[in-house]
Amino acid sequence: MSRGRQMKLGAFLMAGGHHIAAWRHPDAYAPAGADIDHFIMLAQIAEKGKFDMLFVEDAAAIRERNPEMASQAARSTGFEPLSLLAALAVNTSHIGLVATASTSYNEPYGLARVFASLDQLSGGRAGWNLVTSASELEAENFASRGLRPHSERYDRANEFADAALALWDAVDDGAHLPERADIFADRTRLHPVHHDGRYFTVDGVLESQRSPQGRPIMVQAGASEIGKELAARTADVVFAASQTLEEAQLYYADLKSRLGKYGRRPDDIKIMPGISPIVGATEAEAKAKYRALQELIPDAVGVALLASYLSIQDLSAYPLDGPLPDMPQSNLIQSRQQLIIDLGKREHLSIRELARHFAGARGHWQVAGTPEQIADAMEQRFIEGAADGFNVMAPLFPSGLEDFITYVVPELRRRGLFRVDYEGRTLRHHLGLAAPPQTRS
Repeated sequence: MSRGRQMKLGAFLMAGGHHIAAWRHPDAYAPAGADIDHFIMLAQIAEKGKFDMLFVEDAAAIRERNPEMASQAARSTGFEPLSLLAALAVNTSHIGLVATASTSYNEPYGLARVFASLDQLSGGRAGWNLVTSASELEAENFASRGLRPHSERYDRANEFADAALALWDAVDDGAHLPERADIFADRTRLHPVHHDGRYFTVDGVLESQRSPQGRPIMVQAGASEIGKELAARTADVVFAASQTLEEAQLYYADLKSRLGKYGRRPDDIKIMPGISPIVGATEAEAKAKYRALQELIPDAVGVALLASYLSIQDLSAYPLDGPLPDMPQSNLIQSRQQLIIDLGKREHLSIRELARHFAGARGHWQVAGTPEQIADAMEQRFIEGAADGFNVMAPLFPSGLEDFITYVVPELRRRGLFRVDYEGRTLRHHLGLAAPPQTRS
């Protein structure tokens, strides 16, 4: 089959696996925790599968306040993601390396400097997943008087993004002159940033050379109105969560339609919904794997996780086998709260069922089936205007990721939907994105 438009693939990385109870599974890597060899192995597995990127998720707090709950969640152990990316950069050669960092608890100069360094160390493979942070637990770990309102978090994020982009663009290609003995850099190619805004001040130039890929890739996952506007203006990649084909198509069309007002084209942004694939030789085997994983979720842990995303302190006052109660709009992750509410109503799920379903993939699309069935489902969303690619959220590591690469990726290649080998070295090249224009503050 001749090569046409091809989907993009990212590997979502968490300690143990994406499924909250995956670490309990006999096929999961042990120990499911802070072992650098574990993360290097997973990065190399994803690179062997020719994935575009590896995405390291993070929150600046353990989301389960109760130690009993935290002790039963594999995501309670791990590395700070930017430090981890540095280790992964020297143990891989092609795969893109993306990590979460919050605009609520960082400063533009410091964060831009770190990502610029990671981009140089990796040869142009770094990406920043910009988040605003939506947890009271995170706010309590910083010099903050509680969680800022949703709109204020995004006002700060918009200014943060502008300052970071200006810093990355402050040095032109070829500005540094290592062959010269009399000067260090061509001053006509240095453009100091003079930013004095509501939240931040920046005055200067990064000491880093311009990125091999122009600038680090910008990744976002906002689904609120203000979040989609920020993504349309600044993002290169958007991670999305959609349960149905129709939901995914509506989100895809909506976000792409916003690009024109910012002078951007539809292909300037890649929308990559999350998919949690459970692969079996037969459909029955895949569904049995799914049921076995779901049975590993303690009800108390699943319900506590559900409550944290719904911005409810406690769901224990409601019967587990009854429906989710009505609730006001959250100040936390508003889009994810609405997704959970809609899913419960559409599927007529009890709190127990909804908690187990959500704990499996945090509200992302779960597909259990044969390699052909999973490829069919992905191809449909790809060709019917719902996705440019997918963020693969393996339910457990390493077997879940290995199964996808061993059985599903060859089927995607047979259909001409995914690369056979890397054709470039930078993350921007993998994604098929043009070199970014340089901004000036």
